[in-house]
Order: sequence, then structure tokens, then C-alpha cells
Amino acid sequence: MPVQAITKLAYQTLQQGKGIAGLFHKELSTKLMSLMAPDVIPNTSPISPQLFKKLRLSIEKLEQIDWKDAEDGLYPKRQLFEAPWIKWAKYYPLIWLDLPSTWGRRRKRSTREIPKQIDPEIYPDYYLQNFHHQTDGYLSDYSANLYDLQVEILFNGTADAMRRRIIAPLKRGLKRFSTRNSSNIRVLDIATGTGRTLKQIRAALPKVELIGLDLSNAYLKQASKSLSAKNNELPQLIRGNAEDLPFAKDTMQGVTCVFLLHELPQKARENVLKNCWEVIEPGGVLVLADSIQLSDSPDFEKILKDFPKVFHEPYYIDYINQDINALLEKIGFSGVTSESYFMTKVWTAHKPIDN
Repeated sequence: MPVQAITKLAYQTLQQGKGIAGLFHKELSTKLMSLMAPDVIPNTSPISPQLFKKLRLSIEKLEQIDWKDAEDGLYPKRQLFEAPWIKWAKYYPLIWLDLPSTWGRRRKRSTREIPKQIDPEIYPDYYLQNFHHQTDGYLSDYSANLYDLQVEILFNGTADAMRRRIIAPLKRGLKRFSTRNSSNIRVLDIATGTGRTLKQIRAALPKVELIGLDLSNAYLKQASKSLSAKNNELPQLIRGNAEDLPFAKDTMQGVTCVFLLHELPQKARENVLKNCWEVIEPGGVLVLADSIQLSDSPDFEKILKDFPKVFHEPYYIDYINQDINALLEKIGFSGVTSESYFMTKVWTAHKPIDN
């Protein structure tokens, strides 16, 4: 069997294994909750066999695209297999041990259990919450250690594949600057978190200058550890608020933002996108990735509406109903397009040169 066929089979096998593991974890944790904390079970209806089949087909389509993009050289095939397996094995038991705390917050409807040492004055109020009911919100090393694994479980092992959907439009958008030295091209990743998206971009664009911005020092520490494991130049990591970006006007050729918009109230969401406009150089590109919306996937409407019932996501319903394409055009972006991949929607928008 040719090496390429073996590699593809290995990728498919890995994804199937992660999918089975994610489903097993969710089924077992639900059964455990029904035994130990039945009063906090959210009021959702089960997924029908027909809907489950559509989800499975959507995942398969995503994985086909992910493989083809790697095969076409948009990013290295090794990227398909990179994950902190040892770290995840180490922290997986903590996810189970943390369940009683999660159930307790659901029971008390407590969404503001933030570490006491945190100074609330340096964060926007909407950020000081236990998104997903997770311990410490986004404001502790404990939370940062568990986050990537929790997201992989949530999306049945497809989180990285969905993140990688930003790479093709980002590379296309940066072609406008192909006459420049790569080291003079700057890409800013907003809400960079633990650095998973930056790591994906670094593999695809090894020479460009990368900058990651996030509100959480704990998550930035995780990003630094992850990104410094490579021999490439370490991206610049900055603690800051995307509503008030600490960069001069027209200084970025590309801006990316993954899984942030749905966790922002509408006004903050608009402010962030306006700030993206300000820092992007005319001709530059903005690439966003976030949850699919109601208008994209009517078949998945039940899942979308049930999501905030299971997880603390106070701004999610507003997000899935907002016309982000129209908002981007109102701000001034042109050539706005969007595509959906399983549970993720990707927008591409350009800042016109004549502005």
C-alpha cells in the first residue's frame, strides 16, 4: 500500500477513534449525572437517528476537506496528527473529578465563581463568568490545562479540523502581499487562548510574523508553553482586550479570530469587528470562525437551541440569530463570504484598498 494511502488511513482511523471517545465520554458522563445529580439535567430532547446520521455525514465531509487541504499543501500532513496526547492523558481524570463542581454551579445557577485573586477591574464584566460552567471561567491555570481537551470532547475530536478551515482563506487573502518579504507580513490572532490556532497558522505560514492576543494570562501561559516547543520563532503574545486593540491603524495584513464571537454580547461583538477593521491594512484579510448559525443549518436547529441549555452561554442565542455578513459589510469590509463545516462557520472579509 502506498505511503499516502497509509497516511490517509491513519488519519481516518485517528478521527474515528477520537469521535468514538468523545461520544463515549458524553454518554457516560450523562449517565453519571442522572445517577448523582438528576436535578441538574438540562431540559433537552434526545437526538434522533436521522439527525445523528446528518451529523455523522457532516463530520465525514469536514474530514475529507481537512485531508484534501493537507494533501494540497495548505498545511503539513503532520499537522493532522499533532496533539498533546501525554498532557491530555494526564489531565483527563481531572475532567471527571471536576464534574461535581460543574453540577453544583448548575444547581445554584451560579455563573460568577471567579478566582478570588482576580482583579475584576481589569476585565470587561461579560468576561467574568463561568462559560460552559467550567471552574474558574477562563481565569486560572487549572481551566487552561483542561480547555483544549474539553473542546476536543465536545466536538468529538474535530476541533482542530474546524480550526484549520481558516488557513485556506487566510493564505488566499495574504497573496495580495506576495511581493513583500514574508517576515514583513503580520497576522494577529484575536482571543488566541491556549494557542492552538496560532500553532496551526505557524505550520502553514512559517515565515510570517504572528501575534496572539487574549484577556487571560493563564491561557497565554499555556500558549507560550505550546508554541515554544517548536524551533520556529515564538509568536508575540499580548494580554489585551479585542475591544481596544493595542496596535496602530493599518498595521496587520491578516487578522483571525476563532470561537470568540458567540461569547460576546452584541455590542462587544460589534466593537471587536470594528477594531479588526481599524488595524487591518487596506487590502488585508479578516478570517473568522465560530459556531454555525440558524440560517446556515436549519437541520441542526435543535442542537443549536439546546446548546446554551447544557452549557452556560449567555450570548449564544443572540449570536446565532445575528447577520454577521451584514455587520461586516456595514463596518466597511468587502467581498464578505461564509461557509459552514460541521459545527463551525467561517467568514472571510477584505478591507478595500480605496479606504
